[in-house]
Amino acid sequence: MKIKHQYKGIIMIIGSAFFFSLMALFVRLSGDLPSIQKSFFRNIIAAVFAASILIKSGTGFSFKKENLPFLILRSIFGTAGLICNFYAIDKLVLADANMLNKMSPFFALIASAIFLKEKIKPHQIAVVLAALAGTVFIIKPSFSNILLGPAFIGLLGGLGAGLAYTTVRYLGKRGEKGPVIVFFFSAFSCLACLPFMILDYVPMTLYQLLMLILAGIMAAFGQFMVTSAYFYAPANEISVYDYTAVIFSTVWGFVFFDQIPDIYSFTGYFLICGAAIVNFMKNKKKDNISQ
Repeated sequence: MKIKHQYKGIIMIIGSAFFFSLMALFVRLSGDLPSIQKSFFRNIIAAVFAASILIKSGTGFSFKKENLPFLILRSIFGTAGLICNFYAIDKLVLADANMLNKMSPFFALIASAIFLKEKIKPHQIAVVLAALAGTVFIIKPSFSNILLGPAFIGLLGGLGAGLAYTTVRYLGKRGEKGPVIVFFFSAFSCLACLPFMILDYVPMTLYQLLMLILAGIMAAFGQFMVTSAYFYAPANEISVYDYTAVIFSTVWGFVFFDQIPDIYSFTGYFLICGAAIVNFMKNKKKDNISQ
């Protein structure tokens, strides 16, 4: 049964990677709009999707009262991570922005050790350090790098996502329903972004609106799939497959924007993906021994 759930988690995480890469593409195609405005439209569509599922299933919008603080934390971390990620998508090579966001599993690993008391092993410390080294190659810190600020903001987006996924895992353990988590986050994010969007609203063309609607639809699919993935299996069993998003993003960047990551970025990709694979293989070996 555990293996069956793991396979479901793997399928879900790859599916989420594909849809989130499309979300990033449509966000970039929507043009020069404030990141908060993009975040609002992305989440209002996800909220509608989640609400329709809850209504259709008859489960309603109720949640366990004791889970409210963690739903709020998930929403705060997720909203902050999303805004940072959208800003990075607009400023960086698409694959770079996506890879910095994919630091989230490593941050989730650290957060799970601190907050969920999940034991962190020596090899996991090593892979986290290797992944952080990979971010240095992607960020390319120097005074001459005009994209240094957006790159660091993109990394903060990965931190926010990692903390958000840690709370999703915790809420799953506490029996909270996936659609409820998605709806709460999406509605919270919309309400949080609304005042700032009103103050700095930029009129949109029909094309821009269409791109943001498509981004929201792709994000809704991705959000449901990633939430389901972490319900089926823990992050240390399936998170490595989330890195397929970088492959998708590299293809979209090349096809739509003629973007080709430089050798430093590819080195960073190699280090981060390699660290994820090593961590995954170590966990698989441990599982095989314990069986």
